[in-house]
Amino acid sequence: MTDFKNRIIRAARLDVTLYEEVEADTGAMGQAVGVVVLSSIAAGIGSIGKIGIVGVFTFMVVSLIGWFIWAWLTYVIGTKFLPEPETKSNVGELLRTIGFSSSPGLIRILGVIPGLATIIYWSSEVWMFLAMVVAVRAALDYKSTPRAVVVCLIGWVIQMAIIMLFFMVFR
Repeated sequence: MTDFKNRIIRAARLDVTLYEEVEADTGAMGQAVGVVVLSSIAAGIGSIGKIGIVGVFTFMVVSLIGWFIWAWLTYVIGTKFLPEPETKSNVGELLRTIGFSSSPGLIRILGVIPGLATIIYWSSEVWMFLAMVVAVRAALDYKSTPRAVVVCLIGWVIQMAIIMLFFMVFR
């Protein structure tokens, strides 16, 4: 458990060596999914004041689905459309690193503090995006940080469009 907690902290600190470590550790998939689940739970609990108890479950599920969509899009964009010559990766490597990039999302539980929900949410989103850039750069063996930013941004925009479309259809 200490290793897991330590990895979460290192991931939130944007420790590049952590992302390289989990990229290579095929046994870290359970931990990576655990981070995503914990982050989604934190988001759900932190949003209770805004969306009520009924919306918490929906928010948690949407967070999980959004993570998977973003990870898959990032893999496709980063390996098929915008690879560098050194890019060698597989879905597992990317899912593990991107899973740990959800670590900053754990602060979303603080959204239960009245008046802080919006600030906490957007702060965590920016922090998770930065962690995602570090994760993608490591997993896709990029030398260029701007390329990792572009890959993450394209994936995030498409993922957000899919989620918004989902809510418009099922509202």
